[in-house]
Amino acid sequence: MRRILICFAGLLLRATSAVAETSPSDSQMTQAVLSEIRQLRQDLQATAAAIQRVQIVLYRIQAQENQLDRATQRLETTRDVCKGTEMQGKQFATQIEQTESAKRSAQNASDRQAAEEMLARLRSSAEMLASEARDCQGNQVDAEIQVRAEQAKMSELQDQLERLYKVLAGDKQVIRNVVE
Repeated sequence: MRRILICFAGLLLRATSAVAETSPSDSQMTQAVLSEIRQLRQDLQATAAAIQRVQIVLYRIQAQENQLDRATQRLETTRDVCKGTEMQGKQFATQIEQTESAKRSAQNASDRQAAEEMLARLRSSAEMLASEARDCQGNQVDAEIQVRAEQAKMSELQDQLERLYKVLAGDKQVIRNVVE
């Protein structure tokens, strides 16, 4: 019986030491799992923050597209106005030439006088139109500068979006590595 008690005590001591040995192993495993969970949580928080930044940048891109469209539309309108002014200027030049020709070929003084009056009005109108054409050219240059500035802003936003995409792509790889 003594032998049995000694054997039983020996087994009990071995089991206790085995439990004591596995306890640190379990504790280490638990710590490792907790560490991985914390890292996953941080990664998910970083990904969520990046996604929010992507959403903000997408909203800003939409707003910038609207601004770029308005600037482009203003430029096109200004170009059309400038072309119209240029065409009117050519028409005035043609009318002035025709009136000068009519003045030279006038048979009497009243026809010559009427041609001179018409020339004075045409030249006055042509000068006003030339002033409008200069203003129009200035407006066109301003509109072109505005379009380029809006395009630069759009390009900057698209670059931000690309950088965020790369961050998200990297986060996905980190998450995949942790899960695997």
